[in-house]
Amino acid sequence: MGLVLVALSAVLYFFHYSVFHDSHHIFIYLVGDIAFVPIEVLMVTLIIHRLLSAREKRSLLQKMNMVIGAFFSDAGTELSRILASADPTVDTVREKLVVDGKWDDKHFRRVKKDLKNYGFNVEPSPGQLVELKEFTSGKGQFMLNLLANPILLEHDSFTDLLWAASHMSEELLGRKDLNSLGEKDLEHIRRDLKRAYGTLVMEWLDYMQHLKGNYPYLFSLAMRQNPFDAQASVEVTG
Repeated sequence: MGLVLVALSAVLYFFHYSVFHDSHHIFIYLVGDIAFVPIEVLMVTLIIHRLLSAREKRSLLQKMNMVIGAFFSDAGTELSRILASADPTVDTVREKLVVDGKWDDKHFRRVKKDLKNYGFNVEPSPGQLVELKEFTSGKGQFMLNLLANPILLEHDSFTDLLWAASHMSEELLGRKDLNSLGEKDLEHIRRDLKRAYGTLVMEWLDYMQHLKGNYPYLFSLAMRQNPFDAQASVEVTG
């Protein structure tokens, strides 16, 4: 293709010279066009392309957060509540998870950094394991549909959360009697719950940060449904 285009250009220049016999005119425009090429590359590849990429990235981020919002509305918030109730030390970090309107991006980053050192250990009772099993049993197809969404290919951490939650559900569904698990089996279940719990909290914080900066009304509802706030109530008071 390159050779064809170069040959076509040569033919057209030859035709121009054959008609007008003015090589001086040809070279003036040829050098001028070549001199403009670096500026054209700058405008197209570095400026216009960057602007289009930024716009496309914002659009993709918007769509990803819509999918993440659907997850938390349908499953994530309740799943967070159940797992937090099985965390014996959740009170030590509860204050960090009670987000309010005064938080800025710096505050969110600081909280997420602090929580990276938190163990996210869970000690579920048999009743809590049964509750998790019953809740997640109806969400399996929903989470698989989310995993099949091509938009999430750009969001590795949320995909990891879906895999962790799906695996946790499969492990629980595979046990017929959660009231009589052996110690080794129970420890295996705890590790699965811990993995899902930790990734869930971090993704929840990211999503709250997004809502606070872009959708204050959705952020208000999310805070009134905060699964980590013992005082949260969806009803508006005061």
